[in-house]
Amino acid sequence: MSMEASIIVCTYNRAESLRETIDALRAQHADPSRSWEVIVVDNNSTDHTREVVEEARAGWPRLRYEFEDKQGLSHARNHGISSASGSVLLFTDDDVLPEPEWLEITLAGLDEFQADACGGYIAPIWEAPPPAWLTERFYGFLAVRTDHSDNHMITEPSQAPFGANMAFRNTVFDRVGGFDIRRGRQGNVLAGGEDIELFERILTAGLRAVFLGQSRVHHKVEAYRCTKRYLRRWRYQSSRNLAVTKGFMGNRRILNIPLYLFPKLARATVRAVTGQITLPADEAFFREMLVCHFLGTMEGLYSDRNKDG
Repeated sequence: MSMEASIIVCTYNRAESLRETIDALRAQHADPSRSWEVIVVDNNSTDHTREVVEEARAGWPRLRYEFEDKQGLSHARNHGISSASGSVLLFTDDDVLPEPEWLEITLAGLDEFQADACGGYIAPIWEAPPPAWLTERFYGFLAVRTDHSDNHMITEPSQAPFGANMAFRNTVFDRVGGFDIRRGRQGNVLAGGEDIELFERILTAGLRAVFLGQSRVHHKVEAYRCTKRYLRRWRYQSSRNLAVTKGFMGNRRILNIPLYLFPKLARATVRAVTGQITLPADEAFFREMLVCHFLGTMEGLYSDRNKDG
């Protein structure tokens, strides 16, 4: 019998949180006749991650352990893809608790919409109540997706799901390739965009993608991630990574930075400063994040200035 589904969990130094994710996957209300597996890809963890997986595997043979020594979430995800046997590959993270019907709802949704890829609802589990300024406009930086609870087709890369809850038919990766190893988180360096970039290729190839509102997981959000310091760092490092991997248009440059970015940074800085005085807290911080975006972008372009030299 061929394997119907592989659930891939990439992990880095979150052994105890991973234990809870495994418990949630073990509790899936899957069709008894369905063949499925869970693959944990350990991306160079230095804690007791392997022991947690081996302990769980002793009483649950559908669980597998894989090790990826190339640091980076995209490396780990690609390892999971190459190791999986399922016709459908579902991805979640080591700080996520899928609901008991997650597997079945996701597989049924892919079939119902004849889709090649999908994503779903991601609810937050707040370690501490979020500050007042942290409104829903910032949820994307925390990999939380609560803006839609309906089913709808994904037609633009901006609608791309987050890695905590997404699934693909295995054949998708034969068509468009795996995750871009230049993008995504690497150890403690924050970066993103690898999910969006993959969905860009999926849509460009004419494949179908759907958002499933009832395919639901719960994502732990630690208190330190609900701070301005963390979000500034996330925006800066992510923009730096995107500048290196994607680049920016513009022929007139100084130190590889297009000249038009300098007045953009100046205007954004003025708007951020005035916003601290005149705007609600969430809008004021959103403007500050834009300054972090330009600074990260410019640093990334500067650091990449000798790439072709």
